[in-house]
Amino acid sequence: MSRRHRSATPAAGRIHTMHTEVITVQTGSRLTVRNITTEADRFVAGQGDGLLHVFVPHTTAGLALIEFGSGSDDDLRRVLNDLLPSDDRWRHRHGAPGHGRDHLLPAFLSPYATLPVCDGRLVLGAWQSLCLVDPNGDNPTRQVRFSFLPG
Repeated sequence: MSRRHRSATPAAGRIHTMHTEVITVQTGSRLTVRNITTEADRFVAGQGDGLLHVFVPHTTAGLALIEFGSGSDDDLRRVLNDLLPSDDRWRHRHGAPGHGRDHLLPAFLSPYATLPVCDGRLVLGAWQSLCLVDPNGDNPTRQVRFSFLPG
């Protein structure tokens, strides 16, 4: 994963500044669940209290808050493959076979999440991880935008 840019956009007439950073994530050629919690933690470190908004600007990727590495990520891949098989049943047909199902993913997994931040640290449950979910092997490079709004 690599950092693309970081910017600060002052809000008109307000003291607060929203900080934004876009990271690039390589996801590969098959359904991928990638833990991006560490990157989100790095972004909010030292920011104080506020909200982290995470956005994936792709129609074929989404975000999930799951327990990562305990088999839940494998279970999520299996469930998505069961619910949305990668075959030729889909009307949306450009790209690789089954690509139409990739465009349905955001109906099941939102392309955005807003998370609380206290004292420069993400507030997550004991087993929660922020994960990028990408079924689309046609585009193995994804952008993820982190935006921090101070409280």
